[in-house]
Amino acid sequence: MKLALWQTHPQPDIATALAGLENAAETAAGQGADLLVTPEMFLGGYDIGPQAVAAHAAQSVPALEGLQKVAMAHGIALVAGLPLPGVPHPFNACVAIDKSGAEIARYHKTHLFGDVDRAQFTAGSALSPVVDLNGWKIALAICYDVEFPELTRALALQGAEIIVTPTANMTPFDSIATRLVPARAEENGIYLAYCNYVGKEGQFTYNGLSCVAGPDGTDIARGADRDLILYATLERATLTEARRAQTHLADRRPDLYGDLT
Repeated sequence: MKLALWQTHPQPDIATALAGLENAAETAAGQGADLLVTPEMFLGGYDIGPQAVAAHAAQSVPALEGLQKVAMAHGIALVAGLPLPGVPHPFNACVAIDKSGAEIARYHKTHLFGDVDRAQFTAGSALSPVVDLNGWKIALAICYDVEFPELTRALALQGAEIIVTPTANMTPFDSIATRLVPARAEENGIYLAYCNYVGKEGQFTYNGLSCVAGPDGTDIARGADRDLILYATLERATLTEARRAQTHLADRRPDLYGDLT
């Protein structure tokens, strides 16, 4: 399966974001990509304040319809970040939509980072489902989530082969993309796709470094700090060989650590 990660600047509103996504989807589909991934809260921006987030969440139905139309028009699956209605605040969410326009997974960010997240969002209460896309088992995470080894391990134990992670990671936290993301991939024998912003928004300067880490922890693809579409082809043989050579999941000792909570 071929992934396309759209590393781009934050979009100021939903209509602008969908128009840009239309162009990116056309380009990615033309390069043979099966799945296009956006950054976190792509439909309207991340550090925009509680009122703007709530206003965008109120437009979630037409926003989701717009995503479905893009997927169908270009025959490409999407994982896109957006706000969805919640109480007392909206959810920081992402959805997976297949190339036919059907929503196959929805996830609400479970680990909120810092004052901005906590002022704008309600934390999700469940991990992502593990679903089939083009014969691969995929699951979703958002930004800070992937920094928790328990989350990625739980998804791997549920059968995930790819964890797709929209993010809005900022300076000075380069080590998340360069060190933790490859580690999460290697220790679980999975592919991990991490799609970030570049540029400035509110108080943040986003650091790019979008990547796809292979199941042995090596970079399949790695972006710098500019707008780009990053491509990576995932190989079943690579996954199989990594899991043969690295037996962390099989060698676990849950009798020793039991319930970590």
